[in-house]
Amino acid sequence: MHIAVVGLSHRTAPVEVREKLSISEQSMEQSLKVLRGNEQVLEVSILSTCNRLEIYSLLRHPDLGLDAIKGFLLSHSGLEEAQLLPHLFTFNQEEAVSHLMRVSAGLDSLVLGEGQILSQVKKMLRLGQEHQSMGPILNRLLTQAVSTGKRVRSETNLGTGAVSISSAAVELAQLKLGQSQGKDQLVSLASEQVAVVGAGRMSRLLLQHLQSKGCTELILVNRTRPRAETLASDFPELDVKCLLLDQLDHCLSTCSLVFTSTASDDPIIDASRLSKLSLKSLRLIDIGVPRNIAPDVGEVTGVESHDVDDLQEVVSRNQETRQKVALQAESLLKEEGRLFLEWWDSLEAVPTINQLRATLEGIRSEELQKALSRMGPDFSARERKVVEALSKGIINKILHTPVTQLRAPQARSDRQDALRVVETLFKLDLPNDDK
Repeated sequence: MHIAVVGLSHRTAPVEVREKLSISEQSMEQSLKVLRGNEQVLEVSILSTCNRLEIYSLLRHPDLGLDAIKGFLLSHSGLEEAQLLPHLFTFNQEEAVSHLMRVSAGLDSLVLGEGQILSQVKKMLRLGQEHQSMGPILNRLLTQAVSTGKRVRSETNLGTGAVSISSAAVELAQLKLGQSQGKDQLVSLASEQVAVVGAGRMSRLLLQHLQSKGCTELILVNRTRPRAETLASDFPELDVKCLLLDQLDHCLSTCSLVFTSTASDDPIIDASRLSKLSLKSLRLIDIGVPRNIAPDVGEVTGVESHDVDDLQEVVSRNQETRQKVALQAESLLKEEGRLFLEWWDSLEAVPTINQLRATLEGIRSEELQKALSRMGPDFSARERKVVEALSKGIINKILHTPVTQLRAPQARSDRQDALRVVETLFKLDLPNDDK
């Protein structure tokens, strides 16, 4: 069995490639079903966010399994091999485990230490369990990755003051506004006519950070009014006007700063739409993946547009300080990765242990029946139970030390030598596939 991760992220692929790979929660079950339908994929789970698409798997044969996963990604994205494969990364075994731990801890995020990725790893675990695409190996790995992410944030200062994609988007707006005024600094958004399109988790964070940066009123645009009104009610100090998506043109015509974060698979704002409106100066910031704003809007006079890849300008301003804190987390990640790998290695001993236990149980049961038959009818049921419990206790005591030693952390070659000794001494007959 072989653990692997195949994927791409903001580090390896631009947003125009990442959006082709995005998998919504609605289509997650079918995607997992397709992957599990390949005989080479024993277990699988998918992490899909605005900055990454990663497929974690337990494979029967590494090369054939990886080919199957890459084939799925090509089919899902509709991209040619030359367009996709150069952007993919592949990690195997220990490297795959280490990568997941770093992702969960926020060390591989665009915004170093951001907290949202941990909830996304939790979601990956939940969806894998709900859709029954995982077995004991990935379930254990993802569960440990979640606990590792929590541990890093509680035992280091990495999570202290960490920003999210949403807060970085707000800072980008402040920076661009300052630059337009001839200042290389973040400025207040109090004078801006602000709108947020979408009412999901990212939009909630946008409202939170907009309020903290001086915004006092804004327009919230969503496909359904109840969800927008529910979100607005959580920010009583903000003057929020809720509009439906069919009023987006009015919003674009009257606002100077618009953030978009919807689950739409296609752009909701493009050059054709904007060219029909009366615009003075409009700044668009899109944190949706797939993108909510088409690339061609930059051709429209008076429009300035930014997507998630442009957030690096803001992130790099604070990255140096956070890198020092991240070093503190690396030792924790190594420890957690080692613990998982030791547990996984110990599974190699399970077939031998089970066969040894079954062999000794067979001997115990056979000898017990011989002894009981010699006792005759005068041996009471209570006495029979006492003798049976005694025989089981002896077997368990005999097995305790060898079983503990076989499963203990040790070099793989040492464990394999010990397993061969046990199998030879007790003449255990195990199928080759299980060894």
